[in-house]
Amino acid sequence: MKPFLNVPFLPEDKYIDFLGQCAADLDSTYFSLLHGQVLDCRTQIEPAAVISQAANIAGLERLPGPKKYALLNSRFYSPALLTDPDFIKSILDSLDQCLDHGVLDGIVYCDHYLLQRLADESPEIAAQLEAVPSINTLPDSVHKIGAQLTYIGETGFKPPGKIILDRSLNRNLDELAKISLALHQVLPGIKLEALANEGCLPFCPFKLSHDSYIALANLECRDLTRHFNFEIGCMRLLDEQPHRLLQSPFIRPEDIDLYLYHVDTIKLCGRTLGADFLINAITAYRNRRYEGNLLDLMDATAWLADRLYVDNSLLSFDFANLLSQCDNRCDPCGFCRELFDSITHPLPLMIKDLRVAAD
Repeated sequence: MKPFLNVPFLPEDKYIDFLGQCAADLDSTYFSLLHGQVLDCRTQIEPAAVISQAANIAGLERLPGPKKYALLNSRFYSPALLTDPDFIKSILDSLDQCLDHGVLDGIVYCDHYLLQRLADESPEIAAQLEAVPSINTLPDSVHKIGAQLTYIGETGFKPPGKIILDRSLNRNLDELAKISLALHQVLPGIKLEALANEGCLPFCPFKLSHDSYIALANLECRDLTRHFNFEIGCMRLLDEQPHRLLQSPFIRPEDIDLYLYHVDTIKLCGRTLGADFLINAITAYRNRRYEGNLLDLMDATAWLADRLYVDNSLLSFDFANLLSQCDNRCDPCGFCRELFDSITHPLPLMIKDLRVAAD
């Protein structure tokens, strides 16, 4: 079996050792570029307070096999940063340091302004790196992907070795098959990837705004995104209507082979949830089976895992095919609500012990 997983990298010894044991299944890994300014699409108020760039590189050097991608995928950066020569130089210095140590194959980006600025300032570095469009650029059609590749080519960056397809295609198998066939025909050397375990709402109406608020939070070092989501966003909807979890375009471990007919690799996320979460998720997807709480594998809905038990083993073998027929007309249907009620039960309230253990 060829390598099929793209997983987050965390510079923790336990996790790096685990990834070493999984090397045969790892196609690639992606990591946060530890830098004074947060550059990726995750809220980090203290971006490099504990781990140094040197420690990050040392950890990546322990994984000689998989391709490695640095995340520069914030929705946007402030004009002040993009016009600051020192800021751009500091990013390029970080990328160059990774290149010197042989731990960087490309970058994942979202803001094309940043991509162009980096290419203008250092054509030499750009020519060594793949520019992979973030999944948050919503690559969901052959024409959109083709246009993106043209724009990348005009910057001087290397063309991407893969395209991470929009998560909406996970619930439209006919369209996924159509797009995958077309792309494999016109771009035979490029890999296609599907994101498996994000777990957010289908066609989430908050997605673009949420990514923008994350970018603002990282610029201002003040995070309100979780508060927004609980009060007026997707977390509120899922709290009020938890059966919508089943409409999420996740891919279960049991359905991996169905998707590998159409795509080459499977991306797993959840790097902000820590090594234990990732080890559990990667193990489940490698085994293509999980008999626990489905929410223990999901990134965006992990906050519900202590409250709800969604018995993954009770979902049928044709779950992915069934949901791919969904027309998103929930009121006259009721399928997801009935299924949810049959496989889910609430968990007892647990109060975590946050006291510091005595020596």
